[in-house]
Amino acid sequence: MVTYELDGHIAVITIDRPEARNAVNTDVAQGLEAAVDRLEEDGDAWVAILTGARTDKGYIFSAGADLKQMSTDPGGMTTKRGGFAGFVQRERTKPVIAAVDGPALAGGTEIVLACDLVVASRTAVFGIPEVKRNLIAAGGGLFRLPRKLPRNVAMELALTGRLDFPAERAHHFGLVNRLCEEGGALAAARELAGQVCDAAPLAVRESRRVVLEATDEPDEVGWRLSAEGMAKMFGTEDFKEGISAFIEKRDPVWQAR
Repeated sequence: MVTYELDGHIAVITIDRPEARNAVNTDVAQGLEAAVDRLEEDGDAWVAILTGARTDKGYIFSAGADLKQMSTDPGGMTTKRGGFAGFVQRERTKPVIAAVDGPALAGGTEIVLACDLVVASRTAVFGIPEVKRNLIAAGGGLFRLPRKLPRNVAMELALTGRLDFPAERAHHFGLVNRLCEEGGALAAARELAGQVCDAAPLAVRESRRVVLEATDEPDEVGWRLSAEGMAKMFGTEDFKEGISAFIEKRDPVWQAR
């Protein structure tokens, strides 16, 4: 239900359940958790792309929770460490880029919100329609969406359950980093991942941590976390490599050590 492929330093994780619009069931949740385990343990993997398999009806990222399973075993779509889809609450150190072609709805939107960066095609749409089924977006949508969008825009999506919030509008508000044409999300995400891989992997992970932990905190927290992160870099082999490469006017060769 979930595949993991390493291409250089880029891991591509694919929700591969096209016959069910890549909806999340127990197998998908456990597969995504296992894929993140592999990402975190794989020293050669520096960044991941998360996408959905193309269906026979076209592109789709994920239709969210499998409603058939929701009626009998909703807990089966979660894991202890990752929450819904084995992903939305999962602690990790490496960045993940969502490559969204076609709809990412309900839990699909919540999976996207749990990623660090988002690339979307112009055919991608987002939405949290849970209220239309007497449910709430309990996978992070109700508090992560208003962190990414203006509050009233997020509130409208939460209260109406509308399913037509397009990628271009999401890009306008900053939820989507890069737009591309239909079918191009994975390629565009690979390009962005390559740019991340050009940077020092340990510094990328530490910078990600500081952004996540300090953004909504007072400045003194940000100063402390930034200083701690810089101190960690001083003791690494890649710190020496970065300085040497600058002095020698060459590209650095990172070792993630």
